[in-house]
Amino acid sequence: METKEKLEIALKEAMRAGDDVRKRSVRMVLAAVRQVEIDKQIKLDEAAVLSIIQKEIKTRKESVEEARGANRPDIVAATEAEIVVLQAYLPEAMPADELKAMVEKAISEVDAKLPSDMGKVMKLLLPRVAGRAPGDQVSSAVRQALLNK
Repeated sequence: METKEKLEIALKEAMRAGDDVRKRSVRMVLAAVRQVEIDKQIKLDEAAVLSIIQKEIKTRKESVEEARGANRPDIVAATEAEIVVLQAYLPEAMPADELKAMVEKAISEVDAKLPSDMGKVMKLLLPRVAGRAPGDQVSSAVRQALLNK
């Protein structure tokens, strides 16, 4: 079953159970998915849906930092609860050594030698790690590997 279908089922279950945090979190992600589908006039694949979930988690993490800075523990707690709900829909995170191995393989496949070749490597690598590693972590690993060449 695809993640989008799981999210739709989870929304219905959360509404029945009266779970406001889960309902709010899942509803926001589904709205973001639908908005992208409407804007691009396509049906998103699994990787794109996972990417949107990661983006939503990243946004919430930024909100947590802002709320901490504003001394708002109520917002921090609510947002962290949403993050936990959303992370349940992502596949298991990729271990650092597996990511490093995939980066090395992608670098050799595109014959990258300089940091300026980072775009070619990222283009090949991002679809392979979709949902299992955030883009900033992937780009950091690629940059580090290319600098060490």
